[in-house]
Amino acid sequence: MLTVNAYAAPSATESLVPTTIERRDVGPHDVLIDIKFAGICHSDIHTVRGDWGPQQYPLAPGHEIAGIVSEVGSAVTKHAVGDRVGVGCMVNSCRECVNCQKGEEQYCLAGNTGTYGAVDRDGTITQGGYSTHVVVTEDFVVRIPEGIELDVAAPLLCAGVTTYSPLRHWGAGPGKKVAIVGLGGLGHMAVKLAHAMGAEVTVLSQSLKKLEDGLKLGADHYYATSDENTFADLAGSFDLIINTVSAKIDISSYLQLLTLDGALVNVGAPAEPLPVNAFALITGRRSFAGSMIGGIRETQEMLDFCAEHKLGAEIEVIPAGKINEAYERVLASDVRYRFVIDTSTLS
Repeated sequence: MLTVNAYAAPSATESLVPTTIERRDVGPHDVLIDIKFAGICHSDIHTVRGDWGPQQYPLAPGHEIAGIVSEVGSAVTKHAVGDRVGVGCMVNSCRECVNCQKGEEQYCLAGNTGTYGAVDRDGTITQGGYSTHVVVTEDFVVRIPEGIELDVAAPLLCAGVTTYSPLRHWGAGPGKKVAIVGLGGLGHMAVKLAHAMGAEVTVLSQSLKKLEDGLKLGADHYYATSDENTFADLAGSFDLIINTVSAKIDISSYLQLLTLDGALVNVGAPAEPLPVNAFALITGRRSFAGSMIGGIRETQEMLDFCAEHKLGAEIEVIPAGKINEAYERVLASDVRYRFVIDTSTLS
């Protein structure tokens, strides 16, 4: 076993603290990654604080991992020492169910193995990227193309693919009008990606305080949802709406903004239910759907797309000692737009 430095939550109510965790020995199909940067996702906060259910502690979160391969197992063929690589929200799946066979491992019928807080194949609890090293089976490690720096690439492993996947699935592109609800860690990537795909992009945010940012990121239009005229003025406007916020909103009001056969896709994961008025659906043959990250093949596709279009996350790099402060700032929406931990500060 390899002992490495990490930051972990001792319980649901305590701040994260410096600690050490153990990584398994590198097996025949494993890759040891020297982590350089790890993004902070709102999901990390929800998980360590028990919002989505009880956890086993101590728990080191982090599923936006970018680093360099430092060792490979004897049977590894996909990666080599020195490669620039990333790990996202999952580190394994059953590999056998119909969804896994389709390359949609995120929807594994047996449940994919999350990068942290999940039961690993050896019965231990997975620990995430707030650490100096991680060991992952080669099939769940992706290549970070040249042209994307590792720090701006890290959030692409969650925020990037979480928004890329529904945009691709629901056909964002030229001639399509796409609205993005929220301009945060997920939302700012959704704007960049939808714009690069050729869609006409509108941001729907509570206020206009990020208007200038939204337009710079690629939005064509920007509206405040706190303005009572917004929902009337934009009724029936959009082919696709991506809701990125992890808070309760009035879904039925947003459904009224869709065209005939339009879809509202939830990628944010609030702890509270999101009730829907059936008439908001049936009066326009509208759809209310959900989407969760992407499979390994699609994650690699997303990274290649970002490299081609020179896209990366907007980040604020922090030392490990500021993780708890960063959590509070995320909850206060005081980040533009993703915190990324410099894991060299864990040493």
